[in-house]
Amino acid sequence: MIFNNDKPIYLQMADRLSDEILAGTYHDDERIPSVREYAVLLQVNTNTAVKAYEELARNEIIYNRRGLGYFVTKGAKQRILKVRKREFMEQQLPELFRNMKLLDIDIKDVNEAWNNF
Repeated sequence: MIFNNDKPIYLQMADRLSDEILAGTYHDDERIPSVREYAVLLQVNTNTAVKAYEELARNEIIYNRRGLGYFVTKGAKQRILKVRKREFMEQQLPELFRNMKLLDIDIKDVNEAWNNF
């Protein structure tokens, strides 16, 4: 994984695991890779992976079964979607609209591009 500088690595890792849940890689009550496995996979320090897992657990995306590892919380996909949609609508969409206005792109252009996607 290539990390960028605009967000802490542990949050980028949490986002990636959330993306994997959204994509259906992991389902409700399914075990996810251990902290060490994920750290090795992404070539980061184990402490960084621990912080990512703690963040996801705090947001009720994953939970820990003592001695068994971490699992996806029931309803995690819907929880992630709700948060991501809200963030998109409040943060990314206004910037997109601003750029559309500056570039004289109307909704018909967007609709056409969407249909060709």
